[in-house]
Amino acid sequence: MSERYASLLSDGLAELGIELDVAVQQRLLAYHALLAKWNKAYNLTSVRKPEEMITRHLLDSLSILPFVGPGDLLDVGTGPGLPGMILALVDPDKPVTLLDSNGKKTRFLTQVKLELGVGNVTVVHSRLEAWQPERTFSQISSRAFATLADMVAKSRHLLAPGGHFLAMKGLYPTDEITALPGDIQIDRVTPLTVPGSALLSADARHLVQLSARTT
Repeated sequence: MSERYASLLSDGLAELGIELDVAVQQRLLAYHALLAKWNKAYNLTSVRKPEEMITRHLLDSLSILPFVGPGDLLDVGTGPGLPGMILALVDPDKPVTLLDSNGKKTRFLTQVKLELGVGNVTVVHSRLEAWQPERTFSQISSRAFATLADMVAKSRHLLAPGGHFLAMKGLYPTDEITALPGDIQIDRVTPLTVPGSALLSADARHLVQLSARTT
């Protein structure tokens, strides 16, 4: 079965046009194995089938890789590390902070960090609006975490000047974009094609990139 998962991942990467060496793919599959194992006991994700986890979690997270810029990244409402842990595994030189208020999920992420030796990851167990670190981040990502307005309101104190929000959404979020405050601008909305999503009857995917307007 592990060969099946490896094939699903490598075929999906080819469809996305992303080249990852074998060692990185093996780390992603090791994460996948831990997620499937822990999910049986701790209900980390509603996706139960390991094959679907490859598409709906790993490949979905990897679909935004071309849009992730240089600098550190904060993944808010990361859940079991989506997309943040995936991005950290692919780029071990990028500092990635994973924040979630669910203790089961942050314990899982801590275990992943230890077992896979993910030295570039920091796991934070906290509510987003309550977390007040003495630093900011170049990029803040989220995956179906909240509305765009809520994401911005709760995390803008964590965004560095000139930084960007990367919000993964389903269908084009017209209403959410309309509800954004006037000092937040939409830099780009990009449709994402996730391999296998049509077979899973998944919603269309979009990446919304936002930033604060400069005066």
